[in-house]
Amino acid sequence: MNFWKKNILIAYYITCITGISSLSAQKIITRQEQKIDDEWKFHLGNASNPSLDFNYGIDETAFSKSGAADGMPYGLKFNDKEWQTVQLPHDWAVSLPFDYLRDGDQDAHGYKAIGGHYPQNSIGWYRKEFTVNHSDSGGRFELRLDGVYRDSKIWINGYYVGGNYSGYTSATYDITDFIRFGEKNIITVRADATHYEGWFYEGAGIYRHVWLNRYNNLHVVSQGGLYVRTEKNGDNADVIFQTSLINKNIDAAKATLQTLILDRNGKILASSKQAPVDLDFNEQKTYDSRLQLSHPVLWDVDNPYLYRAVAIVRQNGQIIDSVPVRFGVRTFAFDKDKGFFLNSKPLKIKGTSNHQDHAGVGSALPDYLQYYRIELLKQMGDNAIRTTHNPPTPELLDACDSLGMLVMDETRLLTSGNEYEKEFHDLILRDRNHPSIFIWSIGNEEYATQRTNIGKRIALNQIMLQKQLDPSRTATYAANMGNVYYGVNEVIPVRGFNYNLTGADAYHGEHPNQPVIGTEVASTVSTRGIYIKDTANCYVPDYDSVFPPWASTAEYWWSFASKRDWFMGGFAWTGFDYRGEPTPYTWPNVNSHFGIMDMCGFPKTVYYYYQSWWSDSDVLHIAPHWNWKGDEGKEKIVWINSNADNVELFLNGKSLGKKDMPKYGHLEWKVNYEPGTLEAIGYRNGKKISAKVETTSDPATIKLTPSKTQLLADGEDAVVVNVTVLDKQGREVPDASNLISFETSGADAAIIGVGNGDPSSHEADKCNDNNWHRKLFNGKAQLILKAGKNKGVINLKAFSSGLEAAAIQLAEN
Repeated sequence: MNFWKKNILIAYYITCITGISSLSAQKIITRQEQKIDDEWKFHLGNASNPSLDFNYGIDETAFSKSGAADGMPYGLKFNDKEWQTVQLPHDWAVSLPFDYLRDGDQDAHGYKAIGGHYPQNSIGWYRKEFTVNHSDSGGRFELRLDGVYRDSKIWINGYYVGGNYSGYTSATYDITDFIRFGEKNIITVRADATHYEGWFYEGAGIYRHVWLNRYNNLHVVSQGGLYVRTEKNGDNADVIFQTSLINKNIDAAKATLQTLILDRNGKILASSKQAPVDLDFNEQKTYDSRLQLSHPVLWDVDNPYLYRAVAIVRQNGQIIDSVPVRFGVRTFAFDKDKGFFLNSKPLKIKGTSNHQDHAGVGSALPDYLQYYRIELLKQMGDNAIRTTHNPPTPELLDACDSLGMLVMDETRLLTSGNEYEKEFHDLILRDRNHPSIFIWSIGNEEYATQRTNIGKRIALNQIMLQKQLDPSRTATYAANMGNVYYGVNEVIPVRGFNYNLTGADAYHGEHPNQPVIGTEVASTVSTRGIYIKDTANCYVPDYDSVFPPWASTAEYWWSFASKRDWFMGGFAWTGFDYRGEPTPYTWPNVNSHFGIMDMCGFPKTVYYYYQSWWSDSDVLHIAPHWNWKGDEGKEKIVWINSNADNVELFLNGKSLGKKDMPKYGHLEWKVNYEPGTLEAIGYRNGKKISAKVETTSDPATIKLTPSKTQLLADGEDAVVVNVTVLDKQGREVPDASNLISFETSGADAAIIGVGNGDPSSHEADKCNDNNWHRKLFNGKAQLILKAGKNKGVINLKAFSSGLEAAAIQLAEN
């Protein structure tokens, strides 16, 4: 097959506008970048036994002889027919069993049987076959892997081309010299997840996208080669281009470089002249240019308007490279007295920190899930995320750009040795065009380093690197210490507080010229739908009431932040539950309780606290549910979260009193349980709002609620389907625990994961193709369905013993 016929091209149709450009009308095609996620082969190796790792480590040709790889997994003649066929992104750890081991790292990673104690599960081999036609020769070929966990080694046709220790940074390899034109080519990846990088679930394998790219020998540098930033100029904006070109021809080369700005509809708004460029062989140069936008539409969290910048390289009048990037026009300011400003307007950071895994799929999220999760956070009123504690997948940043979510982009470690300086360097080059990023984080809670002179010197190195690569932004560090200045805090431009808010006032008083932000706050722990402490099942009450010794309630930190202009706001730990760190318990608890939402994105009670004070929506929420059979007459604590001015509570029509809502607070009643209806009525600025919970009867029917009904038949799109059960009156049963089974038919979409948000569930996230199932946890479960490539109708059916089945149809177009 012709590999490039499958290429997805980003095209711009540019028409000459007299007086702006001498460009004639023609189709501009960007570099050819092909995602190659389909039809990979996968097999586990072994970290301690070479004979079970395809003799890796004892085969003398692995690194001693170039290309001599026959019989090894990276050789062309290796037989992988018995290997499993997988589609990327792929996380092999999520399919492994849970296993209790009394070990702190194993506890922190959620008890999956992977890591140094499990050599049989900690090595993964991948192989991918592709072909390139003779007609496609003559340029440069590059392989890009956006994320492999971890310590990956890469071969092409038996030739070792490089490796990447990090499980989070992207890596690129020029593979031009190793391509076999018109013949079979093999990519081989060995991933070694034996060693951890963090203290949370990290997954394993090629869990992000892989790309095979082709460029002209004279081209814009592939990683960070086009850097676009903006500066305010009165009512206009200057758009500053830095374009790095490299000439991989064997002779010197001449060309021209032109830069353009387009609006979201593809209309040219500004264009430079074609500037001459002259590069010697194997030379790289950076060219600066500047264009002006008149009265630009500003990017902000409510209107995330995106422009397009394009750099075009021509040779002999022909386009040989074209690189588009999306960018936004906006300004940031970090004021020591007044906090953060976006576009010259004060904006309190209402943020969440988030790890990258999700129920059912582990770390291998379809791109759609990134958008789905950001939308859930925005509905809560969240306006910023922190990518804890590692470089994110690029698609998350795309979602934040498009949906209007600010980002604190964080590198993995505070250190400046060659390895980690390069990781921070590559992170900035990769991400710096994203308008959503408003600040960089150089690290998190480095307790052995942050209070030392070494820490200060490391921080200075990283800050200088950041300023060199991205002068448009600043940096912070997530310091878990209070009124402490010595070390990193002496030099960090924006002081970050991880908890320790009791020391913030004194610190600000002693260092009034340093802006301050809450890099990590709250850490309230709660279990969705559980309202009493349950140590047997490792559950904590679903209120904003329980927190570890270092932490606080949501109500405490947000009240603190709201009353201090100089405190910019902060990032609550965390937006979603995540696998690992099962605080305050250990086994059988396997994931965290920190989330404002559970691992599926189902809201907990504290979600409505934040929504009350962060969003403009009318909010009135009652907790708990009102199904307490056997507890008649017993006292129940009722929490009301609302932004109403006052709330009156009724039980079966009888008033239990009316109370004024304290600013940034909540209301509580103690109510003796009796079946029926618990209703709250409030008034917000004179407008009546109400909510109720009812005692339901037993579950009678299943309900399926998809996040959308149309999917692209591209093999990548996905849909989230939430599962609940209703009683005979059509009311959702909040304490149901039925086992629900699922099956699909019709178009070739497939279920790729199931979950229910239970932090102590040991059920499988991945099931056999014909046996997908999951128990409800407090009335809810979730499945994720991934699109196929055949257009048609997808039929999804859910069934359970004693319940009326549910069926929905989704279109795959």
